[in-house]
Amino acid sequence: MTLRPARLWPAVLLTTGALALAGCGSSDQAASSSSSSRATTSGSAASGAAAPGSAAAGDPGQVTITVTEANGCEASPDTVPAGQVTFVITNVDALSVTEVELVSDQRIVGERENLAPGFDSTFSARLDGGSYQVFCPGAATEPQPFTVTGEAAAQSADLTALLNQATIDYGTYVDDQISFLLPPVQEMAAAIKAGDLAAAQAAYIKARPFYERIEPVAESFPDLDPAIDLRAGDVEAGTTWTGFHPIEQGLFEKQSTDGLSELADQLIVDVGSLQTEAAKLSAATTAGQAGGYQAFEIANGSATLLDEVLASKTTGEEEATSAADAVAQAEGRTVAVEE
Repeated sequence: MTLRPARLWPAVLLTTGALALAGCGSSDQAASSSSSSRATTSGSAASGAAAPGSAAAGDPGQVTITVTEANGCEASPDTVPAGQVTFVITNVDALSVTEVELVSDQRIVGERENLAPGFDSTFSARLDGGSYQVFCPGAATEPQPFTVTGEAAAQSADLTALLNQATIDYGTYVDDQISFLLPPVQEMAAAIKAGDLAAAQAAYIKARPFYERIEPVAESFPDLDPAIDLRAGDVEAGTTWTGFHPIEQGLFEKQSTDGLSELADQLIVDVGSLQTEAAKLSAATTAGQAGGYQAFEIANGSATLLDEVLASKTTGEEEATSAADAVAQAEGRTVAVEE
């Protein structure tokens, strides 16, 4: 397993304390939390989720999202004041909808996956005023509008400084991992074109850990991540399957490089696009501008994917034939949470 660069550790130690302070502070401080459990009764969350509509009368920072097969995702209330917001999600009976996303400007700022019927989960985010969407892939309904009014109250100067430095350091980590990812992807493409199966397989296995380490960021781009990392079971009818996994299928299951050149070339393009978008996030974060990394986004993404590791990655769900998966994912999540 590749060791983390030594320069990350001071920020890691500082930010662990910062996140702890944020979690214990008032509702205007940035925090992130998640939980998942089986509902004790049909349609009600074991964690005490309120019935749809009751959040408005209770905690103004809590939103209940009810997932049903008939109606998809329903958020109550659908308007909240800016600040710390906790989303309590209950899947009542939906088999086709197992994921809930909060989207802003085509970026996922919070999500929960693997929500089987009868289970609930939560995530939290510190939200500024603006227009958002609650989106549930697979639901019959379109993304639902969600509104945040006003502006979040200012955080303490010390906490703000710690969180800002943490997000800057995490952005540097992500940029480094993508820069390490590109060369083996290019090597894989060259080996595929040369018909060198062994070299292509070795390059694939070398490339995958770098992507897994930054997947919390990659998944925040809803167009790029599917282009790079979509599994066979998630390909919709009439769409083209691209990215790592059809290449993996060819190299390891079919033991052939035939027909993979175009896929490999497109993967280079898509990883390059990811590098460009991530660099924009890092630049905005360093400059203190809007549109950069947010501490709650990093923590929420990491928590979701750690849950995924526990639920399915250790069984080889994603890297079904190359076995290059869970260790790197867990390492990347650990860096993100510590940052």
